[in-house]
Amino acid sequence: MRLKDKVAIITGAASGIGKATARLFAEHGAKIVVADIDVEGGELSVADIHDKGLHGSFIHADVTIQENTQQMVDHTVNLYGKLDIIVNSAGIAMRLPVDELPEEDWHHCLGVNLTGVFLSCKAAIPAMRKNGGGSIINLSSIYGLVGAEVRAAYVASKGAVTNLTRGMALDYAEDNIRVNCICPGFIETPLVAGVVKNPDEYQKLANRHPLRRLGQPTEIAYGALYLGSDESAFVTGIALPIDGGYTAG
Repeated sequence: MRLKDKVAIITGAASGIGKATARLFAEHGAKIVVADIDVEGGELSVADIHDKGLHGSFIHADVTIQENTQQMVDHTVNLYGKLDIIVNSAGIAMRLPVDELPEEDWHHCLGVNLTGVFLSCKAAIPAMRKNGGGSIINLSSIYGLVGAEVRAAYVASKGAVTNLTRGMALDYAEDNIRVNCICPGFIETPLVAGVVKNPDEYQKLANRHPLRRLGQPTEIAYGALYLGSDESAFVTGIALPIDGGYTAG
């Protein structure tokens, strides 16, 4: 029970990496708040947690709206008495180069992927400070470490998340709030499934990783489990690739 007695918010937990993380955290003793704009998916994530006899609650939250992120934190503290961990997993993908990218799409991508992290952290930090510390885990990407073609808004947002993480780690170390990010490679999630059209495309994508496969959501969740647990008490400010070797070359 690596998270026994801890309370965690997981944004974007209606599916994919967020859902796997919520389930794994609950299995390791945490009380979970699933936050997502997808009400049906979020409630199913919580039902999955309840089916195992574990603690979980759902709240509808749009991470691009400050009132929503504050309500998310207030709901958690009112329900469970504190906040120890937040995993900022909500995110979207977008495939367009700068000259073809509508301005509204640029703002939407940065709004969810970057501003959503900022607003969620802004709401969470006072609660963590009151609790004597905590762990913030941001989901960046391999494209928060290296460049990629035709993904202007996405790489900009994830690069910013990676460096925001480092800056926050310095700002809040004295409060015993650790801030780290995970940089996944391509993971078998609904987000990736939406851009992989056939088995040939899937294999080409898999072959870009030295391990010659895509990752599984639970493999990212185990990285978050480490960063959320007391085992990583001396770890802050890192960008952890879990990418099948994608960024090694």
